[in-house]
Amino acid sequence: MSAIDGLMLGFGHALTLHNLGWALLGCFLGTAIGVLPGIGPALTIALLLPITYSVSATGAFILFCGIFYGAMYGGSTTSILLNTPGESGSIITALEGAKMARNGRAGPALATSAIGSFVAGTVGTLGLAFLGPIVVEFALQLGPAEYFMLMVLCFVTVSAVLGGSALRGLTSLGFGLLLGLVGVDLLTGQPRLTFGVPELLDGVNVVLVAVALFAVGETLYLAWRYVEGPVEVRPVGRIMMTRSDWKRSIWPWMRGAGIGFPFGVMPAGGSEMPTMLSYYMERKLVRPEHAQEFGTTGAIEGVAGPEAANNAAAAGVLVPMLTLGLPTSATAAIMLSAFQSYGIQPGPLLFTTQADLVWTLIASLFIANVMLVVLNLPLVGLWARILKIPQPQLYAGILVFATIGTYGISNSVIDLVLLYGIGIIAMFMRRFDFPVAPVVIGMILGPMAEQAMRQALTISEGNWSVFVTRPISLVILLLALAALAGPRLYGVWARRAA
Repeated sequence: MSAIDGLMLGFGHALTLHNLGWALLGCFLGTAIGVLPGIGPALTIALLLPITYSVSATGAFILFCGIFYGAMYGGSTTSILLNTPGESGSIITALEGAKMARNGRAGPALATSAIGSFVAGTVGTLGLAFLGPIVVEFALQLGPAEYFMLMVLCFVTVSAVLGGSALRGLTSLGFGLLLGLVGVDLLTGQPRLTFGVPELLDGVNVVLVAVALFAVGETLYLAWRYVEGPVEVRPVGRIMMTRSDWKRSIWPWMRGAGIGFPFGVMPAGGSEMPTMLSYYMERKLVRPEHAQEFGTTGAIEGVAGPEAANNAAAAGVLVPMLTLGLPTSATAAIMLSAFQSYGIQPGPLLFTTQADLVWTLIASLFIANVMLVVLNLPLVGLWARILKIPQPQLYAGILVFATIGTYGISNSVIDLVLLYGIGIIAMFMRRFDFPVAPVVIGMILGPMAEQAMRQALTISEGNWSVFVTRPISLVILLLALAALAGPRLYGVWARRAA
């Protein structure tokens, strides 16, 4: 099926009243969550994972993707009005956006952010629609050895490259791999790490772990660090952009989208690097008469470009998740666990076996982009008022929802013990700067990597050289080694050169 045919099929399903309702709900929730500092899409989707036991797969994923896109939009509101980035992708937006707000131009900053998010989201979704089938064709040529090496590359990049410390990232990954080993070994039928607890024979529920890490752990950490005091929200003012603002924003939007999408697709992508690159590019390309605004009164180019890069990178993250089954961010990892809750395994065959679901999801992303512009611009005053919700009540509500949702999955007290046990571990991980995303990625991909490794060794009759004699597998292994050792070798060389 071509991309055009797939989109026509997807829009036919996505434009039903039922699916439009899920998209609208996801966009509204996502924007509201993105506005609240410290509450991101990963936490929200983790909280809502229990609905996968009672809602259709199409409705659930339209809701989740609406939340994902909406949170990217809403994150800029916090950065601009509070100078408090809710997530790493919004840090750069705060540099110029907060200065514009301080000088009475919060409205144009929020407007260029929302419209830039729409432009970048549309470009990124087009990239997903047309690049996805191409990646699928490539992925169908891969065998178990190549898939194992792809997962190793994903482990290395997400754990050792993106975090502040390779050792902390790999430690988090090891914790996730350990959780993934719990249960009955599918090959031998022997229980592993169950400690005689019957409830653990089926393994630790991925939904439970995601809720513990991103809802319980995050909330306990935020409550621990809470400092009581008034919240100063800068006034929004007039939202409309002038003709000069439009002229200065159009090319930064396009450049930001062009930078962000490829970074989202790459295993070592993320939103931090493309937003920084976009910001520094706009500083270099700004017209001389506006150059003095950077770092002083706030330059609109410094908001438009990074915000577009942030949203395009978010769309790019969906490419490896849907086509290869590889999550490259915390939110993608939680969405992958939702697919598994429905018994669906993302990968090259997903576009064939679940064509209706995939193309409806992609079409819904286009619809969500339109909805988000409509929601963000007229309702920006509402989003600003959300910032005044008392945080203690917010944290308590999150913990109540997490507890009820987890208990509703299996009605097991053991699950509640695991929920708060892992949640407390996650709280200390945040305190000591251990990333939590590698835990979920290790838990989800660990069993898959083990299965791919065993299949490769079975085919090669136990010959471990299969991972280096196959050309694609060898290239991926070398990329993983370069990603792991490259930054360290460069650091040693830079210190000696200095």
